[in-house]
Amino acid sequence: MTGPGGGSGPRLVVVLGPTATGKSDLAVELALRLGGEVLNADAMQLYRGMDIGTAKLSLAERRGVPHHLLDVLNITENASVAAFQREARALVERLLDAGRVPVLVGGSALYLRSVLDEMTFPGTDATVRARLEAELATEGPAVLHQRLAYLDPAAAAAVLVSNGRRIVRALEVIEITGQPFSGRLPELGEPRYGAVLLGLELPTEALDQRIEERVRRMFEAGLVDEVRQLLECGLRDGRTASRAVGYQQILEALDGDGDGDLDRAEADTVRATRRLVRRQRSWFRRDPRIHWLDGLDDPVSSALGVLAGR
Repeated sequence: MTGPGGGSGPRLVVVLGPTATGKSDLAVELALRLGGEVLNADAMQLYRGMDIGTAKLSLAERRGVPHHLLDVLNITENASVAAFQREARALVERLLDAGRVPVLVGGSALYLRSVLDEMTFPGTDATVRARLEAELATEGPAVLHQRLAYLDPAAAAAVLVSNGRRIVRALEVIEITGQPFSGRLPELGEPRYGAVLLGLELPTEALDQRIEERVRRMFEAGLVDEVRQLLECGLRDGRTASRAVGYQQILEALDGDGDGDLDRAEADTVRATRRLVRRQRSWFRRDPRIHWLDGLDDPVSSALGVLAGR
């Protein structure tokens, strides 16, 4: 395996793709075969206690492979791409120096790119942020999304109308920097650390079925009880955690009147997951550096073949 700069030795392996394609299992298998360790790049798996709904691997499923950047935030904290970038890059460099193969895995495209590309993140302005959050509370996210669409159509197209937190951040960055929020993404060049990007995909019909089965298993495994426990820890105060797919739908159901609301929450979670997959595909398809693997056709052998050929 070629190392950074073209020499021999370990380098970063990235396993990415839409939700429910089998990324976590592939990452563990590659780490075992290559002598590596796994670094999480799923924004919601950063949170302690959010296990079932994020499909976080159990200790047994990790098969003895060290995992990093899991369970590092309380649910009341806001995940920060800038903080993740610092921590993830430090871990990658430490593992490479130790002769280990870092395997970065996740479906959060911005978190992945923060490690791979030359991205910088502006700070926050407390006055601007407070004003925008007050407007969000009084006017609602749709009004702010319209403003974002006028100022930065590309950013608005990438952010859901319902995602008030992301809309506020985009408007804040535009006001602070005078530049479009979408323009902060750099051109796709050679990735840091000589990284090899492996993308997992499934045919839409197969992935839709897998999503439905996965959500059903999550609800059977106690996702509703997990949300109830997290409520006691302040889930409603977590502006990021409370909007995670599955958790948001159950919170809305618990505010309802009966068990039928929980049945609807399961169906709504399936639909929300499929919408998430469409957004993930849109992000990842723009990146020509990704080597796409068929998730139904021995992705481990395919991945090892790509790595052996580099």
